[in-house]
Amino acid sequence: MKVYGITNCNTVKKALDWLKENKVAYDFQDFKKLGVSTEKLQEWDTKAGYEKFMNKQGLTWKQLDPAVKESIKTNTDALQLLQQKTSMIKRPVIEDNGFLYFGFDEKVYADHFLGK
Repeated sequence: MKVYGITNCNTVKKALDWLKENKVAYDFQDFKKLGVSTEKLQEWDTKAGYEKFMNKQGLTWKQLDPAVKESIKTNTDALQLLQQKTSMIKRPVIEDNGFLYFGFDEKVYADHFLGK
């Protein structure tokens, strides 16, 4: 299983703590330090649609110039912006054998990882 996120994000910390407490093994990629590939963003877009993982509630989006926000007309535009500003990706991103989830929800995690 792969977890993508930013180490200083409180939601990522909660998710990683939950995974550790429930003994769920994972590999972590800090996309603030390592970035995220165009191919990976395209894969997530194909599976879920960029609207699902573009965080418009966060500070990074809110601080964007209005012209930049308005320039996002296609998924290509959105993915280019997300690759430049990885902190706009809803996190953590969980990939596990076809399971793809953005964010942290204890019930969703329990259902998927613990079968509850």
